[in-house]
Amino acid sequence: MTGLRERTKAAVRAEVTEAAMRLFAERGYDETTVDDIARAAGMSKRSFFRYFPVKEDVVLGRVDLMGERIVDEIAARPEGEDVWDTLHAVLRGWEQRIDAERQALDGLRLIEATPALRARFTQKREETRVLITRALLARPGHGLDTFTVDLVTAAAGAALDGVSRAWADADGQADRLALVDRAFALLRPACLPPPH
Repeated sequence: MTGLRERTKAAVRAEVTEAAMRLFAERGYDETTVDDIARAAGMSKRSFFRYFPVKEDVVLGRVDLMGERIVDEIAARPEGEDVWDTLHAVLRGWEQRIDAERQALDGLRLIEATPALRARFTQKREETRVLITRALLARPGHGLDTFTVDLVTAAAGAALDGVSRAWADADGQADRLALVDRAFALLRPACLPPPH
């Protein structure tokens, strides 16, 4: 159960993120300073850095939390489920949550338009992918070597990248879950048994 302190911190982070996204939309990412964000959120610059180590994390801070939760959800999946089906089920759930948030489309566009954010996002995605690979390897009975699980995880990441691009190109109007299902069906590794 999440404690009050963690919930309070999460609420403050959400408020700061909302203020920052508003400023980014009005002024542009590069033109908005940490001082501007802190002032809009009613805090000092020093307080800002207690919640976000760098400015990019205002947009990308949720990636770390998402990675931790994905790892927990992988561990909770049924024993004996193959790694691709596990990834499909868990990541589909996260894509469903993203689809429900209009802010996700704005954030995706901001990341694509800002080189510093794109670079930080790529770094965070790779860190998350490594955590997911380890979580899959820790599951009993998958019978796969590290190299294969690493490739499977990379393929799942490529599937989600394709889904995000198609969804953004359709201005958030495409059926994101149908895209996820199609991508996972198209990229299912030949080394795994066919889906049930």
